[in-house]
Amino acid sequence: MEIIKIIDVFRNEGVKKCVADAIKNGKIFVYPTDTVYGIGCNVENIENVKKIYEAKKRPINKPFSIIVPSKEWIFEHTKVSDVNKKFIDNLLPGPYTIILKAKELPDIPKIIVSDKNTIGVRIPKNEFTDFIRQQEVIFITTSVNLSEEEPVTKIDEIPESIKKIVDYAIDSGVLDNQPSRIFDLTTDDIKIVRY
Repeated sequence: MEIIKIIDVFRNEGVKKCVADAIKNGKIFVYPTDTVYGIGCNVENIENVKKIYEAKKRPINKPFSIIVPSKEWIFEHTKVSDVNKKFIDNLLPGPYTIILKAKELPDIPKIIVSDKNTIGVRIPKNEFTDFIRQQEVIFITTSVNLSEEEPVTKIDEIPESIKKIVDYAIDSGVLDNQPSRIFDLTTDDIKIVRY
């Protein structure tokens, strides 16, 4: 696991290009968000997605949420009522996960769709996740912890089983925030899944 200070990603063009290429190529990252540290990769690298499941000891039938390039991506790939579209417009970017019904589209990877045909989407308000979104990839996002345990607040707290699979860790100091609030917008009613 190579640790990169976040300031170096944006100050050093060589580092920035290396990180951008690694994001596109599906390398596994630990990275800062507007809530806690996340772990993820470009969803197109299915082998690495599976490694994250295994390292976290998370059941494969419990899909990860994704960071998406834009709100337009959400509206194009999911079923969103007019009422909920306005709600999403006001909410994102921010520390929220939105659960929506997925449309039947070939470019939605099956590994991120639940057995109820839903996906969890995020657009965090964070400089590094903005950089991920600029790469125009669908990026796995889940907290850095073993399943059912507390998320880590700094890079040196990453569990050993997770460190073994990580290619790059973007160090942004201590992130001692709450995990994202989760809203279920699969119907016109707004349901709070996690507050």
